[in-house]
Amino acid sequence: MNTYFLIAAILVFLVGIIHSALGEYLIFRHLRGKSIVPTNAAPPLRERHVKILWATWHIVTIFGFAFGVLLLKLSQSTGNGSHEALIKEIIIYAMLASSLLVLWATKGRHPGWVGLAAVALFTWLG
Repeated sequence: MNTYFLIAAILVFLVGIIHSALGEYLIFRHLRGKSIVPTNAAPPLRERHVKILWATWHIVTIFGFAFGVLLLKLSQSTGNGSHEALIKEIIIYAMLASSLLVLWATKGRHPGWVGLAAVALFTWLG
């Protein structure tokens, strides 16, 4: 078992859970009426914008979980697969680019960049 890939996978799942839970609590609960999908407009956003923002917010978590599943698979791998190096590189670059984007956009004030960078690091070490 590759411990670095396992740590990276656990981090991805934790970041995803925190991302969705805090988004619901800090942002979307203020925009929710009586349905699970928020429908209250928040100027300058109209209702349809709020709906797609909510869906997109949670799509990011789903994509993160997909990376987590790949990392779990890599953690159990014997290293003989021809696609493993490519999968590893894709995850590293996607997480690193995401980390840098959050770091830059928030001037380092949003902690998400740290979690994403840690996933990239542990994947690279694996």
